[in-house]
Amino acid sequence: MTELVIQTLRSTTRNLTGRAGLSQLLRRLLAFAGPGWMIAVGYMDPGNWATDIAAGSAFGYKLLFIVVLASLAGMLFQALSARLGLVSGLDLAEASRHRFPPSVNYALWLLAEIGIIASDVAEIVGTAIALKLLFGVPLLAGVAASLGLTVLMLSLERHGLRFLEVAIALLVLAVIGCLVFEVLLARPDWLAIAGGLMPDRTILAMPGATILAAGIIGATVMPHNLYLHGALVKRHRPAEGNSANAILKAVTADSNFALIGAFTVNAAILILAAATFYATGQGDIAGLADAQALLEPILGPAAAIVFALALLIAGQNSTVTATLAGQVVMEGFTAFRLSPALRRLITRAIAIVPAAAITAIGGEHGAESLLVFSQVVLSLQLPFAVIPLVLFTADRRIMGNLPAPHWMTMGGAILSLGLIAANATLLYSLV
Repeated sequence: MTELVIQTLRSTTRNLTGRAGLSQLLRRLLAFAGPGWMIAVGYMDPGNWATDIAAGSAFGYKLLFIVVLASLAGMLFQALSARLGLVSGLDLAEASRHRFPPSVNYALWLLAEIGIIASDVAEIVGTAIALKLLFGVPLLAGVAASLGLTVLMLSLERHGLRFLEVAIALLVLAVIGCLVFEVLLARPDWLAIAGGLMPDRTILAMPGATILAAGIIGATVMPHNLYLHGALVKRHRPAEGNSANAILKAVTADSNFALIGAFTVNAAILILAAATFYATGQGDIAGLADAQALLEPILGPAAAIVFALALLIAGQNSTVTATLAGQVVMEGFTAFRLSPALRRLITRAIAIVPAAAITAIGGEHGAESLLVFSQVVLSLQLPFAVIPLVLFTADRRIMGNLPAPHWMTMGGAILSLGLIAANATLLYSLV
């Protein structure tokens, strides 16, 4: 995917010369920027935080290459999602309604809704934990407050989707800044980090490593992102008869740049856990609250505050995109339209019920357990999104003269099988 980005920039630059050429290039990239940053927030939600912290505290930097592989898989699938929306004018849910019989279509819709609710649960719990860490808000009150925060964020859409995309992008950059600050405070072993980037099958033979590796992959590639991305880029679809290649390269570059930012966040969380907890012999970190509590004596009060602030921003960003994805999924699979406000209220109300119930009964431990369980549900739903996506983008009846290149289709098929195997391993171990 890195080569794809390089080819995008080179092919665009060939048609441009001098200062004017560079200016046009930047304007083109900025014109199509936005959807990728909306998608990127799903790659740094509280579920990712939990698995990355567990991996770094238990195995140091050794599972860092899994974060790399999961991020590359995400880039490929998001590129396919963007291609589907831009070329066919259909997002993944709409394509399913057009190509599958009603029984299959409605089954996929139900599974997608379950996945979105599970994602919403994770964001609610993550936001509640962050509010407790920052302001001492009780977890149950934090669960309720997450609804108000999401409504506040989504109110930005009244100023236009573009305005919301810019706000989300700025918040993503804020999360990246917070985590880079944490890593610099931790002073990690950069040589060991370089070693962790190199794939090492022997580490997967260690007890618990395979489970954490599967967890990282399952938490990284979010099913609802595959529905949302195609819907967001449809507004860039060129007029009939015009070539979509240049626009396709621009939206893919936007997605890849944003996902590199998401990779930076996930890698930084794992590195932070490795440099602080693993390095001090504290390899069994139970959850986000424990991680934040242990950061203060190791790195100081500022590190603990910045950690909680970044978690709050990441969790709140993810709730916004998950809510938007819910609207895309319902309209795409059923052609049934609700007002955006009502749709968001229904989705969030459904997700708040289990989050509030488990938090009230189990407290902090219950909330952390629910966070893990939500990732299991997402893992179950993932194959039902990636397999249709690969099939649709290879189908000329849908894609016309711009189906996905063979290497993307083959890569998507292989990664789909790998994700299914990784998630099956994770589910088997949890059961």
